[in-house]
Amino acid sequence: MKVLVTGASGFIGRPLTAALAEAGYQVRAAVRDPRTQGLPPGVEVARQPDLGSPVSWPPLAAGMDAVVHLAGIAHVGSEIPEASYERANHLATAELACAAAAARVRRFVFISSIRAQTGPAANAPLSETDEPRPTDAYGRSKLAAEAAVRAAGAPYTILRPTLVYGRGVKGNVASLLRLAALPLPLPFGALSNRRSLLALDNLIAAVRFALEDARAANETFIVADPKAISVAEFVSILRAAMGRKPWLVPVPTGLLSAMLKVVRRRAMIERLTGALIAEPRKLMNAGWQPVIDIETAITRMVQAASPRKSGTASRSTP
Repeated sequence: MKVLVTGASGFIGRPLTAALAEAGYQVRAAVRDPRTQGLPPGVEVARQPDLGSPVSWPPLAAGMDAVVHLAGIAHVGSEIPEASYERANHLATAELACAAAAARVRRFVFISSIRAQTGPAANAPLSETDEPRPTDAYGRSKLAAEAAVRAAGAPYTILRPTLVYGRGVKGNVASLLRLAALPLPLPFGALSNRRSLLALDNLIAAVRFALEDARAANETFIVADPKAISVAEFVSILRAAMGRKPWLVPVPTGLLSAMLKVVRRRAMIERLTGALIAEPRKLMNAGWQPVIDIETAITRMVQAASPRKSGTASRSTP
């Protein structure tokens, strides 16, 4: 199968491209800089257009059997204008989906986000039957892109991953990884709220399922590790992988929130103290199975982040 992967040099795109190539796919990797290093031999590297203006996708979609669309603005930030999310995440996706339909691709896999369905926290476990209620420009742009994919006419699968972690992760997970490496107690012992995460290997397995299995056609799936864990459990696993005891102090949630406000980390409050459980039951019932458990995946992430032996602090950067 010939497959176009957009955003192929990113945190998800690079290992996905490698996994597909290893599995025998003929991959066309769309990247912003064709000089990008680290993609496997035999992968066709193509220049990805600037998503900030209208994109002519037909040359990239031509001759492809499938498309996996990852490219776009992949993070939430109040400094990013809503128009930028609309252009890069919604309109560019709509243009590519129409080009894919015209090229008669057999499957268009769109990597959306759980944020198309909810804000940074949710009061009850989420499923695909819940009415989407995004709370920010990023989530709204992803939800609009989903609608564009469904309307384009190509057979599609939409994946809504939760927070993805793995080798090379950035953002809040990287921050927790750096904190866990410090020889200090951390104020997370009282955080019992559970959150759904997604191992990078499990997301790659979900993409392959979407490409290969007829049961994924024209469906929307939440993608998450089956087991949700608390921040306290997450940090404990991080420190165990470093050969350390958890060393977590049970600071009350209200006090922790106040501390985060003082250090101007308001954006972390809901992510640390709020619950967000997203159940991958529909995807598993369709036939997808995770390929790695959460404890093993976190441990491997820690090992990949530090070339040092277990038990020494990592100074690498989520």
